[in-house]
Order: sequence, then structure tokens, then C-alpha cells
Amino acid sequence: MDFSPKAVGEFVLGMIAFLFSASVHESAHAWTSSYFGDDLARAQGRISLNPLVHIDPIGTLLLPAIGFFSHAPVIGWAKPTPVNPLRWRDKRVANFWVSAAGVICNFIMAILAGILIRFLYSFGFIDFDPTGASLLAPVASSSVIAIGALKLLTTFFQLNVALGVFNLFPIPPLDGSGVLSSLLPPSFESAMDALNQFGWLLLILAVFTGLVGKVIGFFIVPAWLLVFLGAGVQLT
Repeated sequence: MDFSPKAVGEFVLGMIAFLFSASVHESAHAWTSSYFGDDLARAQGRISLNPLVHIDPIGTLLLPAIGFFSHAPVIGWAKPTPVNPLRWRDKRVANFWVSAAGVICNFIMAILAGILIRFLYSFGFIDFDPTGASLLAPVASSSVIAIGALKLLTTFFQLNVALGVFNLFPIPPLDGSGVLSSLLPPSFESAMDALNQFGWLLLILAVFTGLVGKVIGFFIVPAWLLVFLGAGVQLT
């Protein structure tokens, strides 16, 4: 276990980024479900950026902390957004958009963070540092606040790319399984129901065999290349 001040600081910044990102993600599910006629999540106050209404003590706080400080694979989740599919208008269409809403918001947040990073780089406020731990460094400033804010922005960008990619895995209970089930013909419903019974086992295997990490890592590099497209920055 590594409880050094640097590690604790990085964990706090990561949790700030994760709590906000997860709140937007779950609120998007709740709002979209309400749009299609199901007000269950809205009635429970889940359309909110207040992280307290989305926190799962084990999935949001305990497991990410254990994974981070022990250098094990980090896995976590927010409190699942409750939905009542029986109240949806056009169930298949609703299931697709409700499932995809959180992922779409993660990618939107990543895009906005990437635009801000490129803006700061283009105007000389930050520089690209491939040898540094966070890839970016403030220009002409050693302020702890400036370094911390830039670290938070970098973490926020990479985290939302990772959350978007991760949630697209077609493994229950991830959003990708809902998207997939909406696209498949109705004849596949029994197969998807069977898959739901083993979803958590498959997900744990995908995480601890390194499959999830490799897939996410595959997309992180192109994401950074898009941020610095045309700037002549070399990631390697």
C-alpha cells in the first residue's frame, strides 16, 4: 500500500474527477429515462449533479481506494440509476438511448476537456511534457495550485475517455449490453437474459486479465493525438 502524500493527492484529484463524471453519467440515464416516460429516477432525485445521491459506498469509494493504493486494477461504479422499462414509450428505442446517454456524456466531457487543454497549449499556458507523470506542465509556474489544476484537467480528460470506452463493453451490467440488446433482433432476448446471469463474472475476468486495461489504453493514445492534432506533438 502506498499512502505517500503524492499518492493521496493523486487519489483525491482522481476522486473529484470521478464523482463529477459519474454524477453527470447517472443523471443522463435518469433524464433520458424520464424523457421516454419513466419518472422513477426523477422521483428519487437522481437527475442531479450532487454526487451524494449517486454514491455507492463500496463501488464509488472503497473499491477504487483499495485498487488505487494497492496498485491493483481499479474498478468502481456509482449507484445504478433505477428505471422502469414498462413505462417507456417505444421500449427498444428508449433502451438504446437510456443505455447510451451516460457514455455520450462521458465523451462530451472528454471533448470539452480536450478543447480546453488544446486552448491552454495553443496560447502558451501549458506545455507538453512526455517525460512527466501527467504529460502536461504549466509554463513558467511552479505553483502547487496550477500544477494540481492541470493534473485534475488531465485526469478528467483521460478518465472520461476511459469511462466512455469501458461502459461500451457489451457485458452486463455495463451500458454497452443495453445498447447491444437494443440493436439485436428480438429473437436474441433470451440469449441476452442468459448473459445477464454471468455478467459480473465476465466483467471481473475482463478487468483482472488486463483485457479492459488494454482496450482502454488503445483508445487513450488516439484521444491525445486528436487533442494535439496539427500541433506537431509527439507522444512517443
